[in-house]
Amino acid sequence: MTHADDVTWMERAIELSRKCPPAEGAFSVGAIIVGADGEELAHGYSRETDGHVHAEESALAKLPMDDPRLSGATIYSTLEPCSERKSRPLTCTQLILRSPIRRVVIAWREPSLLVADCVGVETLREAGAEVLELLDLADMARAVNTHLLK
Repeated sequence: MTHADDVTWMERAIELSRKCPPAEGAFSVGAIIVGADGEELAHGYSRETDGHVHAEESALAKLPMDDPRLSGATIYSTLEPCSERKSRPLTCTQLILRSPIRRVVIAWREPSLLVADCVGVETLREAGAEVLELLDLADMARAVNTHLLK
């Protein structure tokens, strides 16, 4: 993927994040899984299927983990994948690491608003995943979360 491709997919993920029903105490996040061939494999957004589902979790749930396309895929998430979670047994970081996906692109890191110290990026990198931060799109992704960032 080129930088221009990464920007295009992240802009689409940000559009998805706008579909999230705003919730107190929860970020609005969009996620898209894109195959090595540049085709979208799945997408999801926060609270898409229930009040606790996260964007990455929703997108990953739409594909079998043994889908051969996942080994060369990239997951785009408008926010750093969670590393702590109360509502589910597995965090989004753990779900990504249980999949064959080894390239993660985010727009911004989770601020210490709901979780004191999110370490999703560090955990992914330590496990061998490539993590790219598109800082030039961080403000656009943050803007969807004004209900939390007052």
